[in-house]
Amino acid sequence: MKHLKTLALGTAVALGVSLGGVTPQVAQAEDANYVPLLTYRTGPFAGSGIHIANGMADYLHMLNERDGGIGGVKLAIEECETGYNAQKGVECYEATKGKNALVYNPYSTGITLQLIPKASVDKIPVLSMGYGLSAAADGNTFPWVFNVPDTYWDGASVVIKYIGQQEGGLENLKGKKIGYIFLDAGYGREPIPLLEQLAEKHGFELLKYAVPGKEMQNQSSQWLNVRRDRPDYMIMWGWGAMNPTAIKEAVKIRYPMDKFIGVWWSAGEDDAAAGGAQAKGYKALNFSGVGMDFPALQDIKKLVVDAGKSPTDVESMGGTLYNRGVLNSVIIAEGIRAAQEKTGKKVITGEDMRIGLESLNLDEARLAEIGLAGFAHPMKVTCEDHSGSHPVFIQEWDGEKFVKVTDWIEPMTDTVRPLLEAAAKEYAEKNAPWPERTEPCAN
Repeated sequence: MKHLKTLALGTAVALGVSLGGVTPQVAQAEDANYVPLLTYRTGPFAGSGIHIANGMADYLHMLNERDGGIGGVKLAIEECETGYNAQKGVECYEATKGKNALVYNPYSTGITLQLIPKASVDKIPVLSMGYGLSAAADGNTFPWVFNVPDTYWDGASVVIKYIGQQEGGLENLKGKKIGYIFLDAGYGREPIPLLEQLAEKHGFELLKYAVPGKEMQNQSSQWLNVRRDRPDYMIMWGWGAMNPTAIKEAVKIRYPMDKFIGVWWSAGEDDAAAGGAQAKGYKALNFSGVGMDFPALQDIKKLVVDAGKSPTDVESMGGTLYNRGVLNSVIIAEGIRAAQEKTGKKVITGEDMRIGLESLNLDEARLAEIGLAGFAHPMKVTCEDHSGSHPVFIQEWDGEKFVKVTDWIEPMTDTVRPLLEAAAKEYAEKNAPWPERTEPCAN
């Protein structure tokens, strides 16, 4: 496979991270815990994907350098280039699963949807951190899929809750118009059922503006419609080149930026900066720390980036998307650690990893212990809830950087959870015979 590329194992191998085709040998399963990373450093989404890929890889490499891996066992880290393409994502999965892969991070809702039916067959968990199929939060139906810390439905509910707060209460949303501009793919369509439910419940009008993947950099018609419709608020579910284009178009039509709110994947510094000084006030959800003021990030800089063992531009470290990649690998690492503790094994399997992820309890003490105090809200996964519906915050672009402007906001769990469970049941019925959960509770 031309798009398969080994990144690193340990100090010497870590030099193979460049895109020049260096392909060091991956350690065998008996020597290491193997973590494949499905990434996209090329293609229309590379502007966002590169930061995520760097953050994920750098944190895992840092654990190898600083701690000798996890539990005394090195990590074998291998990247596979998907280009955000579902077919390539499946090819990457098939090419790597036989190496005792512990977990898959598709970083694409389309790829996630393809891998969900495979997870229970191959007994390898799928970790879609804050993306993918929202219904997969139901651990009883999807014991092999994890979308901690939040689902898209959680995120959509937080945006509506925040807008309600700005209007003096959710009851004041009646008669309002809320626009939803989204990438016309599985990712962008995923929150629509929840948004439609909330529109009906609270009496606002939901205006949808789809952006085809091939037209991400040509959104003039969508924003002309926004100017015509004059929605009171705009919500964005964008990724890659769609985000900066949307922000530039919003500036062009003079849409009030303080009424424009993106999901956590529309929160990159490059996204907001594209609008120049006039983008000041643009907001986005977030659930991971921003900046470099964390000991673990300083360890990454010293042991991996400054040491020349990563392609990461040091100036991009601490950005929203880079840190999001770091958090993803924190969840991977803590899942491995929990699996080792639960099973008594040092080199684990995908089945063990599922147990570890279902036992995840990343509390404040543990975050501080790993050098990331305050980097994320404490997270806990249970057998029934593979997301946790954790609080998120809203950050605002001040013209130069993102600044946290709210406290942690809880999702509308009372509304979202019953809908998630109903959607999980519907998914299982549509994909019958869907396997019943036979895995014992790991908690």
